Amino acid sequence: MNHPASYKGRKVVVLGLARSGVSVAKVFHQLGAQVTVNDKKERELCPEADELTALGISVLCGFHPDDLITEDTALLIKNPGIPYSASPVKRALELDVEVITEVEAAYWLSPAPIIGITGSNGKTTTTTWIGKLLEAAGKEPIVAGNIGRPLCEAALEAAEDQWIVAELSSFQLKGTDSFRPRVALLLNIAETHLDYHGNMDDYVNSKAKLFDNQTAEDVAVINWDDSECKALSDLLAAQLFPFSLYERLDTGVFIDPPYERHSEGLQASEAETASDSRQIVYNFGDGVKKTILPVDELGIPGRHNAANALAAIAACLAAGAQPERLEEPLRTFRGVEHRLEFVRERNGVNYYNDSKATNPAATAMSVRSLPAPVVLIAGGLDRGSDYMELVPLFRDRLKGLVVFGETREKLARAAELAGLSRVEIVEPSEDAESVLQQAVKQAAAMAEQGDTVLLSPACASWDMFASYEQRGRIFKDSAHTL
Repeated sequence: MNHPASYKGRKVVVLGLARSGVSVAKVFHQLGAQVTVNDKKERELCPEADELTALGISVLCGFHPDDLITEDTALLIKNPGIPYSASPVKRALELDVEVITEVEAAYWLSPAPIIGITGSNGKTTTTTWIGKLLEAAGKEPIVAGNIGRPLCEAALEAAEDQWIVAELSSFQLKGTDSFRPRVALLLNIAETHLDYHGNMDDYVNSKAKLFDNQTAEDVAVINWDDSECKALSDLLAAQLFPFSLYERLDTGVFIDPPYERHSEGLQASEAETASDSRQIVYNFGDGVKKTILPVDELGIPGRHNAANALAAIAACLAAGAQPERLEEPLRTFRGVEHRLEFVRERNGVNYYNDSKATNPAATAMSVRSLPAPVVLIAGGLDRGSDYMELVPLFRDRLKGLVVFGETREKLARAAELAGLSRVEIVEPSEDAESVLQQAVKQAAAMAEQGDTVLLSPACASWDMFASYEQRGRIFKDSAHTL
């Protein structure tokens, strides 16, 4: 697309309300575009509609009008979660109307450089951590994107000497064209969101758009331990600055001595004991290795969080942060809500909320990060996975499993194949809160002193809950009222 100002007097359609839709609609309206906002939800379910209507923006709710997209439509900006199979999107593509997400518009608006963070798992933790690190380094970051704050809002606030730290989903990146982050960070790639993308190729290609417009003046930070990420390195125009848990790198951020790949199956206590002497170090390619801090001083546990720390450090070094300014926030950061969040201890049992783990890979990382025995609560939206990849985890790491939601039978089947004898299935109910409350009670009944009860669903929440946040809050309330 062109700069948003070039759409003055032209028809622009915003598909989907919510915060990002409201933000981008306001921007194009202020710049003189003829803006129409459309949401399939009924008007009473669109509280943002009145605010836009008061500004003089046309808002249509409850259906997609047949004439919403016409030959004189200059641009369609869609909510990232709306599929490309939606009728207005299909019509726009038939008429060669450009279809973007808010990320593309924000890039044109921002005077500040952008650090773009994407990946299947760890985005929110890493994005938040980068914000804390840059703040300690005096860089005045603005954290936005998929993490909650609309990017257009951040772009209008930002100054040239600040950094926008943007969490980006594959849904958002798929709808970009010119977007060029100064620092692009790819954490990992795992099979997820195939109900939206259709296949892994489209998912990977959407993630890879993060790097498409970078030049030799920019920096690409990638996970050198992830084969899908590493395969993209040959296509990069930007300077490569990787991170690794398992290799000493000539250029990049890594663990020294490295972890051994085969030790992923160790119990957390054994793995952490083995890593007591490990240091986080970096090398700018000059042959000089410098230490940041010991791994065991990081503020949040788990090997996957060590990888998140490496990624965050690499991005901040690429943004010009002084290494010595990063130590304290690496030690004091305690993670984000709903991501391996300690909830309480009761009768010697620890309860953790990991509601943001919406795919099997995220759940596996969290289970491996906690001392066994673990009683796992899992289940949710059925996106077609058979969860067979969790069989070894269930066999080696779990004491018990409580399942609920659309995937309950599939997860129970995986547990049966793993030989896990203690499995409880919570039957569905119109009262989603009561289902999760029952799951917590059943998990607590399985657990004994020294055990861990973990909500890590391995599934999205939308079969029963409005969001993973709602699901996590109900879990926490349920744990506190046992």
